[in-house]
Amino acid sequence: MLFVLQALCISFSANATNYYINSITGNDANKGTCKTDCWKTISPLKTIQLKAGDSILLATGQVFTGMLSLIDVKADVKHPVVVSSYPFKGNKAKPVIDAGEELNALLIQNSSFIHVTGIEFTGKKPYTANNSNNKAQMRCGILVEITKDDLFQQIQLTDVLVHDVYYNEPGFTRSAAEVKSANGTQSYGWGIRVINNTKAGKLTGIKILKSNVFNVSHTGIKATANVNGIQQLEIAACSVSQTGGPGMQFSGVTDGHIHHNTIDHSGSTADSRNWGRGSGLWTWSCSNILIEHNRFEHANGPGDSAGVHIDYNCSDVVIQYNLSANNAGGFCEILGNNYNCAYRYNISINDGHRVKGENGAFQEGKIFWLSGYQGNEKKNAGPYNSYFYNNTIYVAKNIIPKVAVSSSADGVLIANNIFYFEGAAQMVAGDQKKKEVDVDGVPNVVFMNNLFLRADNWPTDIPLQDAAPLFGDPQFIKKGTVQLQDYRPSNSNLIKNKGIAVLPIPNDSIGLRIGLKVEHDILGNRIVGKPDIGAIEVTENGKTNHK
Repeated sequence: MLFVLQALCISFSANATNYYINSITGNDANKGTCKTDCWKTISPLKTIQLKAGDSILLATGQVFTGMLSLIDVKADVKHPVVVSSYPFKGNKAKPVIDAGEELNALLIQNSSFIHVTGIEFTGKKPYTANNSNNKAQMRCGILVEITKDDLFQQIQLTDVLVHDVYYNEPGFTRSAAEVKSANGTQSYGWGIRVINNTKAGKLTGIKILKSNVFNVSHTGIKATANVNGIQQLEIAACSVSQTGGPGMQFSGVTDGHIHHNTIDHSGSTADSRNWGRGSGLWTWSCSNILIEHNRFEHANGPGDSAGVHIDYNCSDVVIQYNLSANNAGGFCEILGNNYNCAYRYNISINDGHRVKGENGAFQEGKIFWLSGYQGNEKKNAGPYNSYFYNNTIYVAKNIIPKVAVSSSADGVLIANNIFYFEGAAQMVAGDQKKKEVDVDGVPNVVFMNNLFLRADNWPTDIPLQDAAPLFGDPQFIKKGTVQLQDYRPSNSNLIKNKGIAVLPIPNDSIGLRIGLKVEHDILGNRIVGKPDIGAIEVTENGKTNHK
């Protein structure tokens, strides 16, 4: 995306300034305000205070070294500060900012109304500055942070490319113990980080759109804050791949919409500097998060590493219309002290193939896991009112489908799903220090009206059993692929008019805040009163149909 101006030296408003940077024709002694009087490097930006409407424009196809810092920028909604590009000699390649000897390629600190578009960020050169305290440090392609107890808003990253961000020298090798720590204890390279470490500050209106992150030693896109410290987060149409940690991770976020993204090979071990563990996406202490129309594939790691998992202290996290495939840790994972979370209208393909004790794995892979874990020092609690309906789960015969349910769980709905397991399912422990195989005490259970290929497609040695199961082969169009359309059942007689309406779990006065009724199919088509694909669908009158 190019930010094209029609004249050499004009701005969007009379009081705004465009700053041009060109490593071939520029000179840092110039004023920088015209293409013919441009700067050579980003260093002169340190001497100015950006104001509303200003633009930083980098020549296409060129590399700039150092950290671009936007600190205490006070723009407004009509006149944001823009970082983008301008065309130079017909070159259409994005300009590149490489961190060089700095920690970050782009730092946005205590600022509002910043739009960054069409720029590439890297951190290829290892960070070698003196770290006398020997503390773990993070190196970021893009770091957005606030350090003041104030309101900051509207940071938008569009069409950015972040890749090859590393802290250590090539060949650096981590110990086996490092991957067993909760989130890593050493220095790593991160893709895009959004951080609010203040007690009372707020960061709202963050958008990351149409961007690509790959080859970083820890998380691709991460947003962290105290509870409610980050609000209105949208990440859409992004690709995240080959990350040493999770693809995406959010803590303390309220009101998030994560949609139409592709996350592939999180927890990658392709580089020895990588952490080597991570779900495609996971949330912690978040509320009102909608995760839909994404693809999560090939998550790797000895623990967790599901397609998407909901870590503890969350509420109203809804995971719908996603494809989850070949993720080592599994498909559904909901930890303790979580309230009213849901997996619905997803397709899972060969998830949960990890085997505890093999290749360093300290947790089993699981197709379905309700864990009460909420930290090592706390007693298991919850999850509370977990909804799991209208999902299609396929597991090939070379994978043992495993299930774990904590006795601390309270409120579970499992309905209208298709469990197509070519092998028998097993009940396993929850792996988080407290055994989770005794489910006699789980109250408020609605477990009925699921389609199983055979009777052994759910563990038979667990008291939690389907009260009204269906059995038979839905005859998927094609098994083993990762194409949504291939999991549309062709045996419609097995499913037609067999569904039940999904209602709130007994003693749950909330249900799902965004509604239990679904109006789109897994392909994104509006289907009010019409069937979904993959799993049993409920129409408006409570009866079912199927394409």
